Amino acid sequence: MEITEVLRNGIVTEKTVRLQERYNQYTFKVALHANKIEIRHAVEAMFKVHVVSVNVMRMPGKERMIRRKGAAPRPVQAREWKKAIVTLAQGDSIDSLKA
Repeated sequence: MEITEVLRNGIVTEKTVRLQERYNQYTFKVALHANKIEIRHAVEAMFKVHVVSVNVMRMPGKERMIRRKGAAPRPVQAREWKKAIVTLAQGDSIDSLKA
């Protein structure tokens, strides 16, 4: 799997900004079939930083209601996705994800 396929995009929310400030952890949306080793290599290659640890979790797809004019509302299952929280070495940072 290529580096650009592993990392989809960075996640910037209030909670992830707090993780960046306190623990030097950055959050990414990653490919569903990526493992910790591939994620580590992708972050180190793209951002030229040293990764200390990687935590990965699968986020379940939530049920959403589709409403259309002239049709009854129906539930649709959204896709599940994978989130990775990457801890960087002291002194390293990723400037493009800073809020």
